Amino acid sequence: MIPPTTPRANYRFQFHKGFTFADAETLVPYLDDLGISHLYASPITTARSGSMHGYDVVDPTRINPELGGEDAFRSLVGALRGREMGVIIDIVPNHMGVAGGENVWWNDVLKHGEGSEFARYFDIDWHEKLVLPILGDPLAETLASGALKVRQNDGRYVLEAYGEHRLPIRDEDQATAATDDIAVLIDRQHYRLASWRVANDELNWRRFFTINDLAGLRAEDPIVFEATHALYFRLYAEGLIDGVRVDHVDGLTDPAGYCRQLRARLDAIDRPAGAPSGPAYIVIEKILADGEPLSTDWGVDGTSGYDFMEQVTALLHAPASADPLGKLWADISGRSADFAPEELRARQELLAWQFDAQHRRCVEAFAALARTAVECDGLTTGMLHRAIERLLWVFPVYRTYGTGAAAPAADIEIRDTVRERVAAFVPPGEGSVVDQILSWLAGEGSGDAALAAAAVRKFQQLSAPIAAKAVEDTAFYRYGRLLSRNDVGFDAARMSLDIDAFHAAMIERARDWPSAMLATATHDHKRGEDVRARLAVLSEIPDLWRSRVEHWFELAAPYAGGVDPADTYMLLQTLFGAWPEGLAASDTDGLSDYAARIVAWQEKALREAKLRSSWEAPDEAYETRCHDLARALLDPARSRAFLDNIVAFVVRIASAAAANSLAQVALRYAMPGVPDLYQGTEMADLSLVDPDNRRPVDYARLRDRSAAKTPAKMALIKRLLALRREHPDVFSEGAYESVGLTGVRADRAIAFRRVGKEASLRCVVPLRCAERHLEGIDGRDWWGDTALASGELLADLLGEHALSVEMLSLQQR
Repeated sequence: MIPPTTPRANYRFQFHKGFTFADAETLVPYLDDLGISHLYASPITTARSGSMHGYDVVDPTRINPELGGEDAFRSLVGALRGREMGVIIDIVPNHMGVAGGENVWWNDVLKHGEGSEFARYFDIDWHEKLVLPILGDPLAETLASGALKVRQNDGRYVLEAYGEHRLPIRDEDQATAATDDIAVLIDRQHYRLASWRVANDELNWRRFFTINDLAGLRAEDPIVFEATHALYFRLYAEGLIDGVRVDHVDGLTDPAGYCRQLRARLDAIDRPAGAPSGPAYIVIEKILADGEPLSTDWGVDGTSGYDFMEQVTALLHAPASADPLGKLWADISGRSADFAPEELRARQELLAWQFDAQHRRCVEAFAALARTAVECDGLTTGMLHRAIERLLWVFPVYRTYGTGAAAPAADIEIRDTVRERVAAFVPPGEGSVVDQILSWLAGEGSGDAALAAAAVRKFQQLSAPIAAKAVEDTAFYRYGRLLSRNDVGFDAARMSLDIDAFHAAMIERARDWPSAMLATATHDHKRGEDVRARLAVLSEIPDLWRSRVEHWFELAAPYAGGVDPADTYMLLQTLFGAWPEGLAASDTDGLSDYAARIVAWQEKALREAKLRSSWEAPDEAYETRCHDLARALLDPARSRAFLDNIVAFVVRIASAAAANSLAQVALRYAMPGVPDLYQGTEMADLSLVDPDNRRPVDYARLRDRSAAKTPAKMALIKRLLALRREHPDVFSEGAYESVGLTGVRADRAIAFRRVGKEASLRCVVPLRCAERHLEGIDGRDWWGDTALASGELLADLLGEHALSVEMLSLQQR
């Protein structure tokens, strides 16, 4: 039997030198036993040596030798094909790794400047030398320190910095490189060496977000597209992969055009006998704002699942907790109970700081365009700067998708929203400048067409990283109302999603995106799916949580001197949410291991927040106070009362948290789409942000647990994957139908059907039932007269079970 190209269910592996293709091959039987149809691989192309994630690609033309190279990949695919399984790979078209001297294309650009055949590959402004912000100090100080030297490497002279960076020297300078004055030699190169601190202000090439080690690629150039995708097309042509997940699609100049081109190229390829014939499976990493649709004409199968992760997590939270938990946060932190002020401040700060150079170049592009438009006479660079700045303060989505000459209809609502939001910030008399920029984004403004395309591109490639860095990588680390609502793709301003809205979203998903991925844990998540499930319980018991937190603050007081209460509160949430299964208050070694994880999370959280520390200028004294607090709270010798209390509370809400965990599993595997299982999360996922969520997985333990007494979470995953294997049409093509509920607890469960040609799946999943679990209320007493629209009582369907999943014949409906 030839497996379908579109997966039935994925399993995500994070490959690196410590977990290779050979390691994955030994696990193929385990994946098959689970019911997985496709291995979903992190990037397999050659990344920077030692990369633990693969997104810093230095050579997209060959498979990473650290992972085993092409032979080992072929062996892995052979093992998968032998069990009628397939492969989806993660690809990185937006950027390449350029640090460490391993990128041949980048090195050629450094050597030959704009004359390099690869200069067109990178998004560089060649009006000046390429700025290389790799020095620890200004150039003059670095020269004086002797940290820059001329060395020979493979028969050529190179410039060596700190013994780490090796930079090529022009061919014209090779003969005299060893005898020239080093300052004069550097000045003759096609690049300008500078301190890393000038990157935000002076960088003249597009980077990935704020990472100087990742340079943006011009995938819109046909030559670049073919060069960077040739390996993927060959692997697909040889039947070694079945599709791709496109990383950070919004970083590209024209995401829609790119996706259509990728679809056309893959689907035009003839596949060998024995391989799925297509169409290729294509999903994109795309963050969708609340209410933002994904265009159905891009030629993709949907997103990689952050939108579903947001929907299902919001569904678990109780709406009534927004105000009491907001008040608790405001009382503790002294800051706003609402998320909006935190987002606005973060956008303002990052635009004025980390994205200053990119902002100025965007303004310059619009200024050049304005000079070619008759109606823009009198429009100054300052006016454009203020208008663009304020638009980016309030932009409601990652980006729009205009080309300068046209824009999709879906952009209209976005422009209307931003016009409404920005009005409060526009200086008097400058509203027309905002309107002019929005008209260019709509493809309706006048002026030179090429300049319009360039200006619109620069705006769109600035609005996306501002959203990512200001919201997810800054404001989410500052705002602590409830940390389970701060994750990739989430709307932290919203506490909950009601059941009817969830039904509507799933009906839309079944109609438009039946093959999109369904994720609840990823390599990018800030908190594991079971951390969020546990924290979601707090939304049902805000008063009890307040009393518990107030007590913990009292117990922490002797060790919390000099630590901002907001940081203490986020620490307490994290300690509770990620508390390892079975960790006892007396387990000194276990608590020490947990403290090490917490301190690593704490350092990242403090530096990403950029309030009291940062990556650029760490406040080591403040960080030490925070780390000392965390270690003290996890030390039985100093904080036994706290430890006993938090363990007791974890145990008290354990059944409610487990119910949330199983609800997530049921919804991920029963909804329209392709469920994605992130490595190791078939067991409890109590991980924190990377690198914690990329720790090695104990697969021997997982296989033992799978073969022996299977834990409830894993058992439910296996059961639902078995149903997907036995009734594929119900899940791949089946309609989604909401099922109405009546009675006293009608708002405490979600019921739905997936209807296929010959059978249907009916699910009833309890939601927000913490009161029952905490009070130990009997199921029949809890559900009372709550019933399906057909009249069946939930008390009869559920009994004491966590949920009800039944495969019915159509006659039983």
